[in-house]
Amino acid sequence: MKFWPLCLFFTAFIGTAQTPADELIDQNLKKTLIEHKAFVSIPNLPSNPALMLENIAFVEKRYKALDFTTSLLETSTLPILLVEKVYDPNYKTVLFYVHIDGQAVNPATWDQEDPFTPVLKEKNSSGDYKAISWDQLDTKIDDDWRIYGRAAVDDKAPIMMFITALQLLQEQQKEPAFNIKVIFDPEEEYNSTALLSTLDTYKNRYAADYFVVMDGPAHDSNKPTLTFGCRGIATAAITTYGARLPQHSGHYGNYAPNPVFRLANLLTTMKDDDGKVLIENYYDGITITPETAQVLSSVPFEVTEFNKKLGVHTAEKVGSSYQEALQFPSLNIRQIGTSWTGEGLKTVVPEYAIAHLDIRLVPETDGDAQLAKIKNHIIKQGYHLIDRAPTDEERLTYPKIATFTGKTSVNAFRTNPDDAFGKKMRGALSQSFGEDPITIRMMGGTVPIVPVIKALDVPTVILPLVNMDNNQHNPNENIRIGNIRQGIKVCLALLETAF
Repeated sequence: MKFWPLCLFFTAFIGTAQTPADELIDQNLKKTLIEHKAFVSIPNLPSNPALMLENIAFVEKRYKALDFTTSLLETSTLPILLVEKVYDPNYKTVLFYVHIDGQAVNPATWDQEDPFTPVLKEKNSSGDYKAISWDQLDTKIDDDWRIYGRAAVDDKAPIMMFITALQLLQEQQKEPAFNIKVIFDPEEEYNSTALLSTLDTYKNRYAADYFVVMDGPAHDSNKPTLTFGCRGIATAAITTYGARLPQHSGHYGNYAPNPVFRLANLLTTMKDDDGKVLIENYYDGITITPETAQVLSSVPFEVTEFNKKLGVHTAEKVGSSYQEALQFPSLNIRQIGTSWTGEGLKTVVPEYAIAHLDIRLVPETDGDAQLAKIKNHIIKQGYHLIDRAPTDEERLTYPKIATFTGKTSVNAFRTNPDDAFGKKMRGALSQSFGEDPITIRMMGGTVPIVPVIKALDVPTVILPLVNMDNNQHNPNENIRIGNIRQGIKVCLALLETAF
């Protein structure tokens, strides 16, 4: 017979009681939301440097009030704000990363007058979110209310959660259990040009024992989530050729080779009907061990509902589940085109066809190596492969010609969830929330700061705190208030953990 600890018994039968941390967050939540509103009200597009400096000043002021040292590090474009505080020289140092810029906006596509004027909304009986007065914050604050505005979630919500957690510790006359550095990236949405330009110059300033990236959405259950890696990305383009110029399909159909069919036939040699890549050695080095399988299966997943949301009957079979599929490199055709791009259709045999590809990478697969495998595969299909347009002489010499160009933007990274850092992070959240956090071994997307992760060469974890359905990068971006409340609690739990 299994006996439960008394605290778990009461949790199971009467619900989770509020902890002192919950009560403290509740008492300060209105203040945090008003601060968040003020922050989101400052437009944060790097195309306006003056307003970006205003965003930086907003954050810098709050860290100075917490007795942090603040520095504006000069870059090739906008300055990097670095804040840091040594609580004890014997402590480990954790570097946190957030970005302070936002995606561009088209106000006409938003359900509010100005994307940079935050709007508080609640869901009505029809399931639509409608604006309510900010005075409603004087009543009981509903976790399912949402704040709409550009950068309300990405990435200003995590910035405010972390600041609030530090403020709450200070009010209790407590200190974090480690030394802290925080990088504020002013151009993450635009490939982190500023930050990446500083790696050689300021690498020592960024030095730490551990690295936490505060970006991206939590699992769609909204439970506390830790992500231990992300895929990298390489891109490529394949062009096949017909005649030197487009030809009339009546006069030359059945005579001039059509490059679209050639391209289609070539692409079908790269994947089978189940979506598995057929290119030789494409999945080399990847093994799903029983331990890895256990981590992957621990992530809540219901295939029928998931496929319903996607609108697909059957998923590809690269992995046995969504999480397992993310452990393998992908091969995606993102766009196909020919020469005619005007309105309407022309009855022509095109002179070329081009496929643009992206390859999501995992730690076992280097981007340049994967691109080389694709090139070798094309050659094996009988193509003379070049990296430019063919000459007239080449057209007459080779029956099949293709142009291939490719580039690795960034490789993948992954930290072992069972290493000391991962275990302590998971343990801190388990203790605070009474259940294990959702552990994601590898997320499907790519963050542009992987070169920073590689340069620092320390255990790195992505800490996603916002709701999955936040319309990130799109019109009507929003943050769920319950995620702000929970995010502050996550930050408090981690701040009081000795790494």
